[in-house]
Amino acid sequence: MQALLVFLSIAALSLLASSRALDPGRFPALARLAASGFLFVLLGIFLGPSVAGVLTERHLEAMRPVMALGLGTAGVLLGLNLEPRLLRLLPRSVYLSGLAHSGTAFFFVALPLLVPLVFTSARGLLGAVGAAAMLGAAASLSSGHSAVLAWRAGRLDRARGLGVALLTMLDDAVGLGVLALALIIGAASNVGEGLGLVCLALLLGVMCGALLAFLTHSLKDLAELTTVTLGGVVLVSGAAAYLRVSPLLAGVACGATLAVVGGRTSERVARALGRVERPVFLVLVFLVGCAVHARDYWAWVLMPAFVGLRFLGKMLGAGSRGGWRSRRSCCHPGWATR
Repeated sequence: MQALLVFLSIAALSLLASSRALDPGRFPALARLAASGFLFVLLGIFLGPSVAGVLTERHLEAMRPVMALGLGTAGVLLGLNLEPRLLRLLPRSVYLSGLAHSGTAFFFVALPLLVPLVFTSARGLLGAVGAAAMLGAAASLSSGHSAVLAWRAGRLDRARGLGVALLTMLDDAVGLGVLALALIIGAASNVGEGLGLVCLALLLGVMCGALLAFLTHSLKDLAELTTVTLGGVVLVSGAAAYLRVSPLLAGVACGATLAVVGGRTSERVARALGRVERPVFLVLVFLVGCAVHARDYWAWVLMPAFVGLRFLGKMLGAGSRGGWRSRRSCCHPGWATR
């Protein structure tokens, strides 16, 4: 009964977010909050164990496979966003620009927040360093996935879409690399065990990506392609949850493998997976809200600090890209459109 109430609440909020009642012209701020999924986070906090208690800790533990599915879906989409053919054409200055943009946000978040985490973390210095690195990795990521899809579909101006897509790819690559490093440091009792867990997640993702590329290579029907794609995402997410490794990293390895060996099939898989991306994302952010401890005052202090430091780091990182703009004349005029 409680699970039914939760899913009915999510469905009602989804209908409200897509209805004309939230007209962006009349309520721009509320419409923007609904589109970003923040209302679902608030609903999760309200129904979670720390406020209304509709969902208890036992219910959240039973929902771990759903959380793993959401993280695996996000990981596969991130991996598919990496365009190996395009990344190979980039000059070194572009990589340095992307590293400066995302690396600045990482250091602006990780270093200042490390100090309070050392004093409040129950896992000691190693756990605090891992938590700070994870927050820095989250800060370095960009939310340009919709622009990548629009660029692939031709709905966005080629120059602008290509620029946003490149920036997103480079930010995602840096952020995921830092996330893997943070998991190596803080996901296990020692660094060697953490490295083994990360390698296991990547190996699992590569195997599932190769299998998915083989299964979808000759499929022409969209319904069959969508079904097989969802099955592959469920496989990599479920296997990662069973082995207690990161579903996000396993999904990234799966999507990147499919992007490398899948050829044109990877684009059709990305479009098929885009059909279920929004519902999975909303359920995922709802579960994230349920896991928030509303009575943990340190978390409420940490949240605005994270947002402010990330914004400052992104702005300064974007300013540091001015050197690349002044050096772009050294690139071949058609390097980005080949």
